[in-house]
Amino acid sequence: MNNNPLLEREAALASLGEYAAQARTGAGRLVLVAGEAGVGKSTLVERLRRDLPAARWWWASCDGLFTPRPLGPLFDLADQLGGDLAELIRAGAGREELFRALLRQVGAPGSLDVLVIEDIHWADEATLDLLRFLGRRLQDTAVLLIATYRDDALAPDDPLRVVLGDFGALRCTRRVGVAPLSPQAVAVLALGSGLAAADLHRLTGGNPFFVTEVLRAGAGDVPASARDVVLARAARLTGRARELLDVAALIGARVEVRLLETVTGHPAAAVDELLAGGLLVEDGTGVRFRHEIARLAVAQAVPAYRSRHVHRLVLAGLCTTDCENEARLAFHAEAAGDAAAALRYASAAAYRAARLGSHREAAAQFERALRFAGEADAATLAGLYEGLACELGLLDRWQEAEETALRGLALWRAGGDRLREGDALRRLSRIRWNMCRGEEALAAVRAAVATLEPLGDSRELAWAYATFANQRMLYGAYRAATELAVRAQELAARFGATDVQSDALDTQAASAAMLGLEWTAMMRRGLDIALAGNHHDQAARAYANFCGIYSCRREFAAAQRYLEEGRRYCAEHDMTTYALCLLGEQSSIFERTGRWDQAVALSEQLLHEAGPSQANRLCALIQLGVLRARRGAPGVWDCLDEAAAAAEESGEPLMRVLARLARAEAYWLAGRTPEARREVELVDELCAATNEWYRGAVAVWLARTGSTRRVRGEVAEPYRLLLDGQPARSAARWTALDSPYEAALALASPPDEASLRAALDLLTPLGAGPAARICRQRLRELGARSIPAGPRAATRAHPLGLTRREREVLDLIVADHTNAEIAEKLFISARTVDHHVSAVLAKLGVPSRAAARQAAIGDLATER
Repeated sequence: MNNNPLLEREAALASLGEYAAQARTGAGRLVLVAGEAGVGKSTLVERLRRDLPAARWWWASCDGLFTPRPLGPLFDLADQLGGDLAELIRAGAGREELFRALLRQVGAPGSLDVLVIEDIHWADEATLDLLRFLGRRLQDTAVLLIATYRDDALAPDDPLRVVLGDFGALRCTRRVGVAPLSPQAVAVLALGSGLAAADLHRLTGGNPFFVTEVLRAGAGDVPASARDVVLARAARLTGRARELLDVAALIGARVEVRLLETVTGHPAAAVDELLAGGLLVEDGTGVRFRHEIARLAVAQAVPAYRSRHVHRLVLAGLCTTDCENEARLAFHAEAAGDAAAALRYASAAAYRAARLGSHREAAAQFERALRFAGEADAATLAGLYEGLACELGLLDRWQEAEETALRGLALWRAGGDRLREGDALRRLSRIRWNMCRGEEALAAVRAAVATLEPLGDSRELAWAYATFANQRMLYGAYRAATELAVRAQELAARFGATDVQSDALDTQAASAAMLGLEWTAMMRRGLDIALAGNHHDQAARAYANFCGIYSCRREFAAAQRYLEEGRRYCAEHDMTTYALCLLGEQSSIFERTGRWDQAVALSEQLLHEAGPSQANRLCALIQLGVLRARRGAPGVWDCLDEAAAAAEESGEPLMRVLARLARAEAYWLAGRTPEARREVELVDELCAATNEWYRGAVAVWLARTGSTRRVRGEVAEPYRLLLDGQPARSAARWTALDSPYEAALALASPPDEASLRAALDLLTPLGAGPAARICRQRLRELGARSIPAGPRAATRAHPLGLTRREREVLDLIVADHTNAEIAEKLFISARTVDHHVSAVLAKLGVPSRAAARQAAIGDLATER
């Protein structure tokens, strides 16, 4: 029987060798090694290690615990590297400093350092950030960074998908796919086994681990799953070795031999049988299962009563070694049923994860702590609810955040702690604003201030003032907001609350922008304070506000710069809420600059990913509704009716204006001018609470719909030119601002044939059919001849029945782009690409991308 583990792996190994040679010359490489569980990724990398004996190898892996320890692989590398990195970890340094320390200790000229991080599909957000950090800085180092991951079990919304897309843009990134074995390769492996190669391949799907385990089991009645195969092998072990195997499986992905000795009482030599049998392999000073599938199979077979006992022993053993991995301790405490320990360690793990920017892990650990907090005192329980509410808010899980925050508030009230009660009310206000419940949000922050002011100056009062300032700003009371923001900053300075200071500066700057005052230096200062203080929430908010204000002013280059910085920051710090906000800002930029396909795709993605009744969803509804109206697409009023209701409930003047303007445009495009006029007149009095750009839009739509009303205050130049009877100059200004649709509407205003034809030239490429029909009707009324009829149906229809977006996806499939590359090129999510690819395959009636490529090429040949 031929057990060559590198059968059909020659090309992958050659690629790895080539990338290692490039890295040795100072052109560092990040290599992503992907494949299904058990396909042989680790075996491939281990063979490379044999082929590069002169390189320095550093090996780490991500833990498969339910809630991983933030930066676990970095700590593993620190144990091996020692030096500054280990010292900084002991000193409790921030993660960016740790990242830089790691990079300083590898990649010395004249040598090659190989960093292997296995199983990044289990990586916490902080570890993914480490990979991003290294990936962006490898180009000029002698470092080969190899990251392995399973690509067969990633959920559509798995954070790793976003990271993989980010890696695609890096010059140093290379990919190596490890595929299952072919039937021919399985036949080679099965020689001499007595098993039918065809049956073996059908059973295992060509997975090398399954194949090897089935062959080693040597059973005529071949097990139907990896678990059966592993347990069949385990059953042949001696009693002592099986006990060690069970305990090792329950300990986790990597097993310290000393801990295994402590828990089982067996000497380290007892591990030799497991190493010899291939179930475990050496891993530095410890051992690990060769395949995680094997570990899970063994762990799940341990009876529940014995599993709890083993976890109790593991927990005790870890405590005797002064283990500082709270996430690991919490995992074993929960599995052991030790409520007190689970509460203690999960709480500590939650706060650590929050500090390190791993907010999903933080939320999971808070939830774990709360599961075991039944006997905790009220203050401890309330604090856990507060912590969880904060993390849920950052993850855009606002309904759960509100429920959790209310539990904490009730406990503080019951205990008579007015200070914490006031702080809880302030937090509740922010949650309810994000749920578009404006009156309730305002009532909560007023109650917070009323509760805290009699108690005297405090950090909590500073936060209440900052939150109240933000609410006043959102409701258009900019001078009141500024006064509150200044008061918040004064208190923040006294109490060293740099997070409050940053937040209040952001609000003051946004208020100044709406008042037409200088705002950029103030906003930048707030952002810098947040970045320096590692205040994730405030930094992300500042990025979003920078982008939104610049986009509103049509300063798109500046908006795009902050948008890209903000999206990187949110991805690196797991800031889901603000990441979605910035996704909406990107969609808005696309809409304003005439890239409507991308705007529609992002708006649809945002609606899919944002929860119900949230601020991010409201923005997407408005955007998608108006774009559908502009293209005559179905579903306009589904979006705009919901948007109007949500905007009214929010009470925010700006959101109400935007929702009504979108509805007015939709009515106007449908030829229902009286309804359009009514919509604009419903909000014309709210213009005082907006800036010159929004006032200009309202003023123009009042005039366009025949209203006699006028807005008070300055309007932005392109609108002013149109209102002053200078449509050509208005259109020229809009064109200079890269806003083709607004330019077209300006040109369509006067009863002038040349202007109307120019407007049609702008509207047709946008697919703005309704506005184009209005222009054609006006041309006919002028008696114009040879009026362009627009694109013929034959040119709009695709011979394969694909939509425009599906045609774009198919073109990129033909060009051999991966889904991640398609997502990056079309500015849509990997999940959305998956949906489009599935639709393309279904419409073409083909089973695979390769078949779709052939069908498309054949169709093009037929057309020629």
